[in-house]
Amino acid sequence: MSPSRPARLSRRGLLAAAAAVPLAAAVPAPAAAQAAYTGYLMAHFIGEGTGGEQIYLAHADNGLNWTDLNRSQIVLRSHIGTQGVRDPVIVRNPAGNRYWIVATDLRIGSGTSWGDAANNGSRSLVVWESSDLVNWSSPWLLGVANSIGDAGNAWAPEAIWDAAAGNFLLYWATNSTRNGIKKHRIWSARTTDFRSFTAPQVYIDLPGSEGLIDTQIVEVAGSTYRYYRASKTTQIVIEGANSLTGSWTRLGDLSGLTGGGVEGPMWAKFNDRSEWALWLDQYATGRGYMPVLTTNPAAVSGYRTTSGYGLGANLKRHGFVLNLTQAEETRVLNRYQNPVFNRLQSYNFQDRYVRHYNMDVRIDSGVSPAQDAQFRLAPGLASSGAVSIESVNYPGHFLRHSNYDFALVANDGSAQFAADATFTRTAGLADGSWSSFQSYNNPTRYIRHYAYNLRLDPISTATDRSDATFRVTT
Repeated sequence: MSPSRPARLSRRGLLAAAAAVPLAAAVPAPAAAQAAYTGYLMAHFIGEGTGGEQIYLAHADNGLNWTDLNRSQIVLRSHIGTQGVRDPVIVRNPAGNRYWIVATDLRIGSGTSWGDAANNGSRSLVVWESSDLVNWSSPWLLGVANSIGDAGNAWAPEAIWDAAAGNFLLYWATNSTRNGIKKHRIWSARTTDFRSFTAPQVYIDLPGSEGLIDTQIVEVAGSTYRYYRASKTTQIVIEGANSLTGSWTRLGDLSGLTGGGVEGPMWAKFNDRSEWALWLDQYATGRGYMPVLTTNPAAVSGYRTTSGYGLGANLKRHGFVLNLTQAEETRVLNRYQNPVFNRLQSYNFQDRYVRHYNMDVRIDSGVSPAQDAQFRLAPGLASSGAVSIESVNYPGHFLRHSNYDFALVANDGSAQFAADATFTRTAGLADGSWSSFQSYNNPTRYIRHYAYNLRLDPISTATDRSDATFRVTT
């Protein structure tokens, strides 16, 4: 799957590692065997508009009809690298208790041209980690293409567990020169933690000058082949193999079903039957994903289109579908299905609300965009009995005090950050039916506004108490 581009824009004309480490083979059984699956989670981006190149999530009960999660807002925002991400893949570890989201480090919406992105772009992927699909780490850059000669980029990551090797096969597209030909090839490395990885190797190199960006592999038990690979060349090509590192057999292509103008193949098995959906991003028409269905991935002539699907409000671009266990689905829906977004209204300037602006924090009226004044009162980072105030449109960014001033800052995972971004919610100092927020690590001080800017100050006068009182609205 590739960093999909605006409608009707073809990519075909575009055309050190971290220290290599031995990766142990003694591991638990694959996660696919751990429990029955009950739902589906899609990670995707929505396009090149403002905020579009970030991580969004959607949920489906039946694998075909999707509902946007988190009120259609960004779920994870990258503040590193290019500060944009595309083409996310969700990876579950074999034990079923660790997850990663790996994505392309690319933000075309910033004004970067496709030529520059392909030839002088980021050589890194962006990675988040979680133990529950709900609470995610700060992102980090994984420099998978740093050691690849004149590599211009690292795009469209995918990963699949290789039980025989006891590690993940991580693969992606890089534009670089080999044998005098510069083009996109699929490279791969091995990893167990998406922090260290083996030296990159060429994984798929098409003949001549033909490049390849989009490809995804799915494991299918009890079929003609153990693995199936869908790749975007001139058409969507289907291949089969019995080993991730063995030879692949071309089974056919989907030109008769899809014509041209599709990319980003995304496999998803239905939970309740032996049938698969191969989702294809209709980049040429800008319509997002469409599913092609099959009960036998090896028999390309039996693939068929369907009209019985829905994509929700957000455009779905190049992503990944994870089949969810009941426990995973419950956690995801409890957190993201109907989240409460709050605003903090000033007590003594009731037309003004707390908002972030250029990462500074103040109270303003007529806030635009409205999401700049929307927050989630999350369990306190330093104390679950307290609260931390997380931005809605900059998830992972919290109100934090430093030298008694406030800014909206990305959580760096440190104990100091957690303490600085945690507050005890109390009855309002000026009106007990409103709220005030007492600092966790400076308990003699409260959040208050002064000259419309947020500060952390001791409170003594009636004016101070009014300045430190807010209504929490939804």
